[in-house]
Amino acid sequence: MSETATFLGLPDADPFGALEADIAVLGAPHGTPYEPGAENDCAIAPAAMREASAGYAGLLDHYDFDLEGTLLGDSAARVVDCGDVAGNASDGAGNRAAITAATRAVLDAGAAAVLLGGDDSVPIPFISAFEAFAPLWILQIDAHLDWRDERDGEHNGWSSVMRRASEMPFIEGLVQVGLRGPGSARSLEVEDARTWGSNLFPAAAIHADGIEPALAKIPKGVNCLVTLDCDGIDPPAMPGMIYPAPGGLSYAQAIGLIKGAANRAKLVGFDITELRPAKDPTGLAALTAFRLAANAIGAMARAV
Repeated sequence: MSETATFLGLPDADPFGALEADIAVLGAPHGTPYEPGAENDCAIAPAAMREASAGYAGLLDHYDFDLEGTLLGDSAARVVDCGDVAGNASDGAGNRAAITAATRAVLDAGAAAVLLGGDDSVPIPFISAFEAFAPLWILQIDAHLDWRDERDGEHNGWSSVMRRASEMPFIEGLVQVGLRGPGSARSLEVEDARTWGSNLFPAAAIHADGIEPALAKIPKGVNCLVTLDCDGIDPPAMPGMIYPAPGGLSYAQAIGLIKGAANRAKLVGFDITELRPAKDPTGLAALTAFRLAANAIGAMARAV
């Protein structure tokens, strides 16, 4: 694991050591590149989110109106930062193995896992570590469907996350929220997703009907993982992303989905990906991404 300033000033920890935590943060700068060796702006996103959180490290005992209390509420939850998973821009298979191993170590220690990406290929190895949590439901917040079997011969890139998740035998259901605009999906992939049984909620449906119809698809009491691509959020609140798409979810809708999932189910994992710091000159996107992750931590802590 590489050394890095910690998220929210949390204690640092080694996921492969004697980890004692209820919630553990991991960074995953590198996933599965479509062009091996090509540097990706998203590789510095975990560091950008940690940097955005630094100014709030001294406020953990202050009231947070998003969470209606302090970050950890009345819980005695132990939260740590395990640093970044080592990887590089050329070794997709090695990156995937390292992400799965680090995540599984966190889960085996009894902690919930919060992953800071990285591009939107990192959820594939992250999700694959949760096989012990069957049956697992996934709530995806994303502008794109991510059901391509392959692109340019690569089966584990960012256009294939939900397709690969659907093939994992421990995944029982998918709820995909925030879909809009064109992306890599063709009509074939949309039909495949619907045939599999994925619950699709375009952003327009959320704006019209609210978040409750999407949350209602998650069975009560199940294990749930939330995967959030920054392009699921409307660009004014999240300007630094790879493929901005107008009409996305608001910050309030996104944290409502995170908290709603935690209230209906047991939130065992959360990842956030596709922050692009090079397109974020004011730091607003990194701030929004950090706050989304903080809300996930707060929701998890309240269940401890």
